[in-house]
Amino acid sequence: MEITCTTCQGRFKIADDKVPAGRSATFVCPNCRGRIAVSAPPAAPRERVSLKEVDTNAYNSADRPFDFIEEEGKTALVCEQQPELLKTVTDTLHLMEYQITVAENARDALKRMRYHVYDVVVVNEDFDTQTPEANGVLIYLERLAMNTRRNTYVTMISSRHRTMDNMTAFMKSVNLIINTKNIEDFGKIISRGLTEHLAFYRVFREKLKEAGRG
Repeated sequence: MEITCTTCQGRFKIADDKVPAGRSATFVCPNCRGRIAVSAPPAAPRERVSLKEVDTNAYNSADRPFDFIEEEGKTALVCEQQPELLKTVTDTLHLMEYQITVAENARDALKRMRYHVYDVVVVNEDFDTQTPEANGVLIYLERLAMNTRRNTYVTMISSRHRTMDNMTAFMKSVNLIINTKNIEDFGKIISRGLTEHLAFYRVFREKLKEAGRG
């Protein structure tokens, strides 16, 4: 896909999968730092993939400047395929001033997480899988080294588990669970969870520093 910066008229090529099919995205021009809005046409249905089938090495690092709107801002990865839930989540994160990346499928999400540690990941347990226990995104996050994993706040959207069920969240290796019935309160719930999370790790890092390990 070829894009043109309306500010400096620079022309660039990006991989088609950088913009989710049927959606829009905003990038920062590497020349003048102006914003470039891009829309992608709808794509044909794609076959779902398992974690074992994902080849993250196929990612082209030359395309990395277009992965995120601004490297210094707060970033969020959203893995949700139900339009109504997706809109609620992305609208809320926009208001919270997160730079949002919407993953098209598990393959797309895993490629992106390979090169960027997102501040927030929101993933539906049914995202791109027929079995929640085989959710490739959640499996990847569960296997991350703790010193990397603790930098990401993972929220799992579920139709099975109760909102803010801390025991289930611990068992699923996520920070927060939000039931689909409470999705309209997504903003209030995740804000509370993030506040508690940040407060905990602020104290945690202070203790590490005092112990000479920070």
